[in-house]
Amino acid sequence: MKSRSALRLFWVLLLLLAVPVASMAAGAKISGKVTDANTGEPLPGANVFIVGTAMGAATDQNGHYVIENVPPGRYTVQVSFIGYQPASRTVRVTSGAEVTVNFGLRMQVITGSAITILADRATRATPVAHTDVSKVEMEARLGSRDIPLVLNTTPSVYATQQGGGAGDARVNVRGFNQRNVAIMINGVPVNDMENGWLYWSNWDGVADATSSIQVQRGLSAVNLATPSIGGTINIITTPTALERRIRIKQEFGSANFLKTTLIANTGMINDKYAFSAAIVRKTGDGIIDKTWTDAWAYYFAGSYQMNPNNRIEFYAIGAPQRHGQNLYKQNIAVYSQDFAKKLSDYDQAAFSKYHEAGRTFNQNWAPVSPSYKGKQFWNGKTHDRYDPNFINERENFYHKPLVNLNWYSKLSDRLNLFSTIYYSGGKGGGTGTIGKLIRKPFVAGEKWYKSAPWRWDWDATIARNDTSSNGATGVLRNSRNNQWTIGAIAKATYKVNENITSNFGIDWRTASIEHFREVRDLLGGDYFYRTDSDFWTPEERKRKLGDKIDYYFTNTVDWIGGYGQSEYKKGPLSAYGMAGYSMIKYTYTNHFKMDADGNELYAETKWIGGGQVKGGAGYYLNENLQIFGNAGFVSRVPIFDDVINDRTGTKAEHPKNEHFTSVEGGVNYNGMGGKLAVRANVYYTLWTNKSISRGVTNPDGSEGIIFIQGVDALHTGFELEAAYKPISLVRFDATASIGNWKYVDDVSGVYKDYTHGGAQDVHYNFYVKNLKVGDAPQLQLALVTTVYPLPGLQAQLVVRHYGMNYANWDPYSRTDPNDRKESWQAPDYNVIDIHALYDLPFSFNGLKFQVFAHVFNVLDELYIQDATDNSRYSAWDKDHDADDAEVFMGLPRNFNLGFSITF
Repeated sequence: MKSRSALRLFWVLLLLLAVPVASMAAGAKISGKVTDANTGEPLPGANVFIVGTAMGAATDQNGHYVIENVPPGRYTVQVSFIGYQPASRTVRVTSGAEVTVNFGLRMQVITGSAITILADRATRATPVAHTDVSKVEMEARLGSRDIPLVLNTTPSVYATQQGGGAGDARVNVRGFNQRNVAIMINGVPVNDMENGWLYWSNWDGVADATSSIQVQRGLSAVNLATPSIGGTINIITTPTALERRIRIKQEFGSANFLKTTLIANTGMINDKYAFSAAIVRKTGDGIIDKTWTDAWAYYFAGSYQMNPNNRIEFYAIGAPQRHGQNLYKQNIAVYSQDFAKKLSDYDQAAFSKYHEAGRTFNQNWAPVSPSYKGKQFWNGKTHDRYDPNFINERENFYHKPLVNLNWYSKLSDRLNLFSTIYYSGGKGGGTGTIGKLIRKPFVAGEKWYKSAPWRWDWDATIARNDTSSNGATGVLRNSRNNQWTIGAIAKATYKVNENITSNFGIDWRTASIEHFREVRDLLGGDYFYRTDSDFWTPEERKRKLGDKIDYYFTNTVDWIGGYGQSEYKKGPLSAYGMAGYSMIKYTYTNHFKMDADGNELYAETKWIGGGQVKGGAGYYLNENLQIFGNAGFVSRVPIFDDVINDRTGTKAEHPKNEHFTSVEGGVNYNGMGGKLAVRANVYYTLWTNKSISRGVTNPDGSEGIIFIQGVDALHTGFELEAAYKPISLVRFDATASIGNWKYVDDVSGVYKDYTHGGAQDVHYNFYVKNLKVGDAPQLQLALVTTVYPLPGLQAQLVVRHYGMNYANWDPYSRTDPNDRKESWQAPDYNVIDIHALYDLPFSFNGLKFQVFAHVFNVLDELYIQDATDNSRYSAWDKDHDADDAEVFMGLPRNFNLGFSITF
């Protein structure tokens, strides 16, 4: 019934939105196409506007634009596109006339933005599967959510808010998590150098300064040695050379969400200087219980045109923030027993253990008496807690600025040099508990997670700590990650002849990361007794507020890489090929552990090498139809945690690389006079030597790490994107992707361990053959209907469907030969969002006004977006059924609305 109601609502809304306003006076129509003047390729996402008015449009996938209902008169039509010289034309229009204005833009990286070159953006002719998200699309759909959520209408891209905290999103591409997806900002890789992960809270607010995002799926055309196995996400911030303007944007939303944004651009000053800046302030209570946010964000950019052949650009971006988190998934019944009852594989006997707490339940907070005045410590100072009436167990606080200094130099007509030097800092961490604290309800004789949904009892813990003569039994701690990274990227482009262009580049990075825990809140105690460090005196073991505890070590990562690439273009044929090699080295210093000589424990690896080879070709069978293909091989160095054990300093003497082989092919079609565009492709990615490290004892009695390999995964699939604009009032965008991601074979092996003095053969078996890879839906469908009933007004209906969503699971947990059951498959679900944006058709003393609104999950659908199979904490009987999964539900219906003023 719900699906039928949703379908009826879809058509009703579509009809209402698509009805043109009949009473409007007959205006003129200005339309045309924007292309690259040299190649003739269309430029999607170019900004076309009528100077001095609020009228304008963005070009579609084929470079076409339409501006309707233009009053009679004489106008200047201007177009801008990143990396190209702006252009303008003056036209006169009469009532009811149709005027065609085409633009052929010339690339001018000197006065444009070099960051687009450094970020390796694909064009229409590049033989890879890619999707561009323009500034217009981001403003139309994002609604101040985390950046990855705007990509959910892109094939094979699955992004969720996870527990609902601001900045806690994650993204999966083609079944690979973001550890295997290269994410770049202005050409600089921002994945963590230790483990490849990325925390979107570090870039909270970046969307306001983003001009476009490009997703390249698969190995991509990016030539840096980044972990682009599932794909690459290039985020390009707003260039400095925009027209002079100031914009104030005010947003409101569910759960007391409030966000204020100020953006200013100077435009070019004396044809030499340009500056841009953005400041963002965001607060809110959080839709999920106590996932509040208290955040700032900033963006500064400047450029200097030294001479016609040299340009310098400066970019600084960051987001100092704090937010409450919801990090613990729950058994389905904790959120809704009615939902659980509808699942055929949920054993309702589990209701005796898992009691319903509601859809917005969050285990990571609990109330506290406001009479408790204990201070909290973070970032080197003591603070009052966020709210006197509750304490978050899990809170994230972090600031990770990124600063680029880019230089573009035209050395000759054939040789260009692009360089960037960058710095990325990081200060902050996340919170949690350590020691023994009191929970309620408490089940005697049971492990703490056997009663659900339990909560912390802060008041009882504080009372116990306050009366203890031996210090606090349990406290709140900060897990700190303070770091810095310095890097440099240099790329030289040499035009061999009219058809061949070659690129050569180097990529150098070095990072130092300090990890430690510290006492955040003594919860009523005078001190917290610990024996973590070999260097402490007895008195120093009484740890006070802000003192380091548990662990304290510093890791370094050094990276150097290089590549060579050539591109060929002639007539309908385009091709590229590249090869790259990189080396990485790790060191580890444990400031708490003493080695045999009485010094701090230290470990250092040798340089570990990895490489990649890839290439592709595209061919236009005619002006409307292109076929393309690409293939590649990557040998990837293992992450830090698989080479050095952070707790013991044990080092792997012979670390093993993981290997990825990828093949892809597809077609791009444009037809019906520019009204229809279709992209379709298939892919094959084989992940071999997927590694897990295990601790062993070496023949000399020392501890070591060995690699268990042989778990191979195969990711294959089909992807489709289509855009159809039958009339100027309506546009349809549809995407579809279906994957078949599975493990290839069972794994058996043996290794030697000398724990008991002699060689012990340890056998291992993992039974994973043909089991599906989990963590993202393998079926994704999306339909976006956009209508333009009035000049400056657009409304959008987004319908998304997800299926074949297998819960995340660990292949190394399958050690029982009789356990061949798939991980639990979450129910299919649909989500409907509505967006509207209107540039008001008037101005006041030069002020232009825009209003906008977003409603997410319009039907308030209750659905499971993330799941873990056979949960350690929330499983009923561990037979891969619904009652054994721990899940995050999708957010309930929520809204975002606001206005902006531009002058």
